[in-house]
Parts: sequence; structure tokens; C-alpha cells
Amino acid sequence: MKTLKVGLIQQANTADVKANLLTLAQNIEDVVKKGAELVVLQELHNSLYFCQTEDTSQFDLAEPIPGPSTGFFGELARQYHIVLVTSLFEKRAAGLYHNTAVVFEKDGSIAGKYRKMHIPDDPAYYEKFYFTPGDLGFHPIQTSVGKLGVQVCWDQWYPEGARLMALQGAELLIYPTAIGYESSDTPEEQERQREAWTTVQRGHAVANGIPVIAVNRVGQEKDPSGQTNGIQFWGSSFVAGPQGEMLARASREKAENLVVEIDMARSENVRRWWPFLRDRRIEEFGPLTRRFID
Repeated sequence: MKTLKVGLIQQANTADVKANLLTLAQNIEDVVKKGAELVVLQELHNSLYFCQTEDTSQFDLAEPIPGPSTGFFGELARQYHIVLVTSLFEKRAAGLYHNTAVVFEKDGSIAGKYRKMHIPDDPAYYEKFYFTPGDLGFHPIQTSVGKLGVQVCWDQWYPEGARLMALQGAELLIYPTAIGYESSDTPEEQERQREAWTTVQRGHAVANGIPVIAVNRVGQEKDPSGQTNGIQFWGSSFVAGPQGEMLARASREKAENLVVEIDMARSENVRRWWPFLRDRRIEEFGPLTRRFID
């Protein structure tokens, strides 16, 4: 049986970037001591989630790739001999920024990167102000632990991206995330939202016959503008197997590290039982490239 131990780091962040980086380094060490070979961090893990307001000074948080953060995380990947999935605010050029996942190989080198494709623009999630949509497409990243279908947060709601990754041989779907409740939502609505988030990603696992890893931040972060009561990030980071079965799920309220063993051979059996890829009617799917069929 081919297994892979994956470390998920669900962190509550502060405004102190250096302190966040120190905590991340400590948490990475913690999951490595528990056997993790692949470690996944949450979306925009270096800082607070700055997209609650439109503020040009926040662009100062962005940095080039390669840059200081890739040097920092690359050294951790090399030191601990792990494959590491990070999420950075990329400064591509003056006035041109991306929300970019960077994957490091065990020797500390950059195995590949993915620029977030779907960019939301909703109250408290004003990402279109900050991020240019990705232009690298949906392509898995080859690493020593497998072919990783890495996307970022809002991408997780779109089955097309998951399918494109799977069709190119992705062995895992991975989603660094920052999502939470607005305090004015009722408890019932909050739970519906959290369960919808979990369910749609478990559906990607089922539809493609491969495991899904989602890592979310946790804790309350204030809205600097005061227009809302801020975001309560709901944590609940999880790993689902190729039939959508829940292998592990973190708390919705506290910072937590998980180490989860995934049976990487199971996907082959599941796809033999449920040959969805065989039965796809690809000759009839052309209209999917249209915005709406009318």
C-alpha cells in the first residue's frame, strides 16, 4: 500500500507578519515530527486577510517570486525534506499582482506555481481590487510525492478546474483557503455555508476519484473600515478520500495542526469501481465554454 502523510496547518493570524512566519515555522516543525511528507498552508498565510477593504497601502505586502518568502519557505522545505504548498501575494510588476500558490520540492527548489484563476468581489472579500486573474491555466505540479492539483480558495467552488487538474493526472486536489462567516448571518445560515463549502469539495473528490485537501484559516479578523463586523474564519480544514469520505477535519474555532495518512493506491480501485472518466460524453461538452446558454 502506497501511503502519504500530509500535514495541514490551520492558523489564526495577526497583523505581525514576522510573528506569523515564526508560528508557521514552528507548526511546520510540529507536523514534520509527526511524519508529514507533504505540508499544506492556508491562503495568504503571511498576514491578516487584507481584502476586507480596498486600501492601496496593502500592496506593500506583495513581493516578487522568487523573493523573501520563497527564500524563507524554500529553506524550511530543504531543512525538513518536505514538499511544501504555500500561498503568497505575488508582485509580478508595478501595479500587477496575483494570489499565487508556490510549491517547494524537498531540496528547497520551486517545483511550480499556480495563480488563482477565480477572483471574488463580494462584501469583505474585495479581491478583484488586489489580484489579477491567473494566466497559468489549470495544470498540476509534479513533485516527489505525486502530481499536485493546486488551486486557491474561490477556485474550490468550480468543478471545471478540478476536472482539468484530474484529466492531466493530478493525484491530489489541494485548496489553500480563507473563508468565514459574516457575524450578521444566523447560526443556521453559517452552518449551511460551512457545509456547502465542505460538500462541494468532497464532490470534486468523488467526481474525479482522488483525495481533496482543503486548509482554511481560523479566528476573528476585524474589518479595518468598520463597515462590517469582520470575518470569523471557520477553520474546519479537512482531507477527503476519493469517495468523498472524511478522513480528518479540524476544529471550526481554534488553530490546529493535522497529520493525515492518505492511501494513495485507493484512487485506482475507486476509479475501477466508478469509471466516470470512461463514460464522459466529451463530444457533447462544447457549450460549457459559454458564459450562459441562451
